[in-house]
Amino acid sequence: MRLLHTSDWHLGRSLHRADLRGAQSVFLDHLVNTVRAEKVDAVLVAGDIYDRAVPPVDAVELCADALNRLHDAGARIVLISGNHDSARRLGFGSPLLEVAGVHVRTRPSELARPVLLEDAHGPVAVYGVPYLEPDAVRDDLPPAEGTGEVPRGHAGVLGHAARCIRADADSRRVRRRVVLAHGWVAGGAASESERDITVGGVGQVPAAVFDDFSYVALGHLHGQQTIAGHLRYSGSPLPYSFSEAAHHKGSWLVELDGAGTIRAERVPAPVYRRLSVLRGPLKDLLSSAAFAQYEDDFVSVTLTDPGRPEGAMDALRARFPYVLVLAFEPEGVRPDERGYRARIAGRDDLSVAAEFVNHVRNEPASESERHLLAAAFEAVRAEEAV
Repeated sequence: MRLLHTSDWHLGRSLHRADLRGAQSVFLDHLVNTVRAEKVDAVLVAGDIYDRAVPPVDAVELCADALNRLHDAGARIVLISGNHDSARRLGFGSPLLEVAGVHVRTRPSELARPVLLEDAHGPVAVYGVPYLEPDAVRDDLPPAEGTGEVPRGHAGVLGHAARCIRADADSRRVRRRVVLAHGWVAGGAASESERDITVGGVGQVPAAVFDDFSYVALGHLHGQQTIAGHLRYSGSPLPYSFSEAAHHKGSWLVELDGAGTIRAERVPAPVYRRLSVLRGPLKDLLSSAAFAQYEDDFVSVTLTDPGRPEGAMDALRARFPYVLVLAFEPEGVRPDERGYRARIAGRDDLSVAAEFVNHVRNEPASESERHLLAAAFEAVRAEEAV
């Protein structure tokens, strides 16, 4: 049986206000083409279908079109809600969709109800575990025989879910067991674009929770990675922050044999536009041939000029039309790591304003500028006194 594991589409998301609808549409086209070319039996989408609980209309339309085309390409579809999704909204109409072969799992109470697939070797039970917010779902989880109260925390609720799934699969005598889950499994590497679900590391779940399953299709972390042979993150199809600039995006094509042994092959995602992080003086960035290769990329720039150049963003856009982020870190200047309150303690308004001029321009305010600032403060005080 051939399974295609993907996740974290985040439909409706932008990158520093850059519209990503075209890039997301290209990826979904690629997904449909892969299903056809590889004769995929089922597509597993491990959560975060949308970027927010109330997605924009065009994101919903993009999702609906993708599900229709994946179904028309011959695949069953199993998807779960992630921490960015509204489980109730995503799950609307799921009983009707199930009849058509699109299986939406958003209710904790149904996590031990499998989607049963068949091949020449017999049944494969696919279980969808939606994102489980521990304190919110503990009372909605199905009971597990021989257990008392569900333990607290992510590891507790996912451990309970795994026990429920094993019990159901045992009762059906199904040996080949596939699980979709959305969370942070210990050993996985995070990036800046995932919404944090941890408090002091307690959001992480031990990999041992998922022992004895044939394959576990994970979502939430945006880097494609392997925790164990049967335990993998597909990652997001696009980079959603500059911390992901070096990621190689893609999906997993998983082949499940009659004994439940898997063979996983990486399917690279199309690169719509690269992300690049550049650093240097403005003059070099604008004139050096070494930066020509980045002209069509989404770009984050850190300028190292001694003073803050005037009109830097406009100048950069002339060469890098997709520059999205601009920061300043003058060479040889050590940042003041004190908090704002500590930095201004005991200082008058004029000295604080003059220091701001020095920070922006990396050179002190001139005498005439100090006189101008002083006159401005006096004018404000006189107006407030009236």
